Amino acid sequence: MSVETAADPPTLGGEADPEILATVVAAEAVLSRRFGARITLTEAEDLGGSERSSVARVRVAASPFSLPRTLVLKRYVQPLHEHCDSFVREAASYQLFTALASEDRMCPELFAHDPGSRLVVLEDLGRAPTLADKLLGDDARAAERALLSYARSLGRLHATTASREADFDALQRRLTVPDFKDPLAIDGAKAMNDLPAVLEAELGVCTSAAVLECAERSRNLLETGHHRAFSPSDSCPDNNLITNRGVRFLDLEGGCVRNAIFDAAFLRVPFPSCWCPFGLPNGMTDAMLAGWRAEVRVVWPDLDDDGVLLPALLDAQLFWVWLTTWQFFSRPEAAQTHSSLLSDTPPETHVLTDRWRRLANDALLAGSEAVAEHAAAVCDRLRVRWFDDDPVLALYPAFRR
Repeated sequence: MSVETAADPPTLGGEADPEILATVVAAEAVLSRRFGARITLTEAEDLGGSERSSVARVRVAASPFSLPRTLVLKRYVQPLHEHCDSFVREAASYQLFTALASEDRMCPELFAHDPGSRLVVLEDLGRAPTLADKLLGDDARAAERALLSYARSLGRLHATTASREADFDALQRRLTVPDFKDPLAIDGAKAMNDLPAVLEAELGVCTSAAVLECAERSRNLLETGHHRAFSPSDSCPDNNLITNRGVRFLDLEGGCVRNAIFDAAFLRVPFPSCWCPFGLPNGMTDAMLAGWRAEVRVVWPDLDDDGVLLPALLDAQLFWVWLTTWQFFSRPEAAQTHSSLLSDTPPETHVLTDRWRRLANDALLAGSEAVAEHAAAVCDRLRVRWFDDDPVLALYPAFRR
């Protein structure tokens, strides 16, 4: 699909980045085509983006329609002849939520999208702080409230989308069906299969048949038909805005429908798609899980039963720890980091060691002795390999005072 351009280039001011300029030009064309009249965008502000995408905030300078004063544009810069699952997932995700009632919309509203330019035009949620901002700040009460709001919002997101897998699949088919239904499908299965050999080669730790059985259950969570709902995939602290309407989830390029237990375990690891998380205070994870559970019990009453939730939660936690350990040793380029500029961001070695320590403790509490012993052995070998003492992962700055 060709992209129409406005008669005149957009008024951006200063030395405009070529990718930002191209994004604004594409957005003007898409919006004008969408509304049937010319729409002019100005004052583009580069919001950072990534190697894969260009993201900007723009002001709507001229429009005959009741558009907001500002919009956010995101355009994938991957060559058009290459398949781009990220655009398909993100566009379908925003369409799914925009079709819901405003009180159920857990992300920005979608105003337009275009597969020809791989562009989405989104509601601007303003300069609201992210969850990361709260955690990296100096107000422990505000950080605690933000974490609990995030956990409950994640539960509401799951409860709202628990019956919408067919809708999401249909939205993706209108664009291009992604190569894989779940972004975890390939690396997750490979990690479950290959990590035992990696642990033996790198650390001299053998994996028992009992632990391998647990890992197989973890892998099977990817395919289970139970407790399935929409997942943002990468729900790290800087991908969540704390607004006066609640938490709003951003960066849905990994959006998919999967077992929601994976996201619940996100709260326990925590934040496994991020390689630089700090620690959380004692009891915080349990409070977050309680908040999430309070929301999803409406659609999945069986999760009120500890005998159902806790074993599945441990399986999902094991999955994340195994996946990130496999990535660390086999594919370090797969690690994702948040945008914190703090100089004291925890080293990846501290983060990985802490994940195994948590897994050992949680498995012991759940009565899974085989997993607890294996995780403790891995944790011990990691400590011996990297540290002279027993490292403790520092708390997020907000909780240090």
